Amino acid sequence: MDVRKTTVLVTGGTGLFGKALAEVIQKEKQAQEENWVFLSSKDGNLTERAAVDQIFERHKPTYVIHLAAKVGGLFHNMRKKVDFFRENMLMNDNVMECCRIHGVKKLISCLSTCVFPDKTTFPIDETMVHNGPPHPSNVGYALAKRLIDVMNLCYKEQHGMNFTSIIPTNIYGPHDNFSMEDGHVIPGLIHKCYLAKRDGTDFVIWGSGSPLRQFIYSTDLAQLTLWVLRNYESVEPIILSVGEEDEVSIKDVGLQIAKAMGFEGKVVFDTTKSDGAYKKTASNNKLRSLYPDYKFISMEEGVQKAVDWFVANYEQARK
Repeated sequence: MDVRKTTVLVTGGTGLFGKALAEVIQKEKQAQEENWVFLSSKDGNLTERAAVDQIFERHKPTYVIHLAAKVGGLFHNMRKKVDFFRENMLMNDNVMECCRIHGVKKLISCLSTCVFPDKTTFPIDETMVHNGPPHPSNVGYALAKRLIDVMNLCYKEQHGMNFTSIIPTNIYGPHDNFSMEDGHVIPGLIHKCYLAKRDGTDFVIWGSGSPLRQFIYSTDLAQLTLWVLRNYESVEPIILSVGEEDEVSIKDVGLQIAKAMGFEGKVVFDTTKSDGAYKKTASNNKLRSLYPDYKFISMEEGVQKAVDWFVANYEQARK
């Protein structure tokens, strides 16, 4: 294969995950000899088949990493289940079918831990995706994502395509959405702590702080996705996450953020607010069996990097 002509197309390429991929490929020799294209929503509406056809005609990708999705917070998901299902289904179908038509050698799609059944045992692993219905709050989004796994297998059986999927746990890092309403827990708390420090107020964390979560720093996820592109040849999904032993409480995350921000005020837990699920522990045994020596960035280092980036880019950051 002539590596110089290899094109890797990344949909949803300008968000948290895409920016991290753009950073890690700078340090990989093989990537330097390839043409990496990071798409944003300005490059075309992926829910429209004609627009996706044009993108594939223009870039002629060898590989595709499909990160684009319609996403939103809990409340948004609950109100617009049809929109979340239809838009994600259309996007995924268009990308998959264009990969087939254009002879793409490998497609990696990004799932989410919300694809797993609501009622389950822990830790969750890759074999459990279809063991029961997802949580009713985001059923539209979760089922659209879950069907990627179904179609990966169908495309392999009917057309011999090399399609697979990755399932990251909670991603955080620079270029995140730091909205306190719609953002995820770490970026939301970083923004909150920044304002508390600036305004001399209490740093209020919603809930008791007791729920446990696994967090993966964006460049770790990007490095592992690059490894999947180069080395992982199974149609079955693979969880990309820190280990079960690296699960941390929301309270510890909040205190780490306060420390990284140099916040010396009072940290308050508002127990009138709901905690959500106590745990969502995922097993990374499959990843560890295939890539045993990967070293993750520590939570302390990752939180410090995310805080420093937000402080330095406060005006431009999504919030």
